[in-house]
Amino acid sequence: MTTVEILLSYVTPPSETVVSALAGTKDVYGVRRLSFDHMAHTLRVEYDATRLNAATVAKLVRQAGLEIAPDLSEALPQIPPFAPSPAPATR
Repeated sequence: MTTVEILLSYVTPPSETVVSALAGTKDVYGVRRLSFDHMAHTLRVEYDATRLNAATVAKLVRQAGLEIAPDLSEALPQIPPFAPSPAPATR
């Protein structure tokens, strides 16, 4: 088992219904712990990385009804790796 934590920022505070739905995500095999930091507007999810990945965990949280802020790395444009230009041909 490889335990990993993901920190998700949420946009609006969770309602009682959303918190109840999030509690149900602990029934998903691999989700170990959920903890809110209401001052920082974040949700920390501890999960087993051999069973789940970060995208799946974020999807579970969204399906429970919590509106999470997009990850900054997802919002940035993807830049292709640097490829050097070919050297000029010599005669």
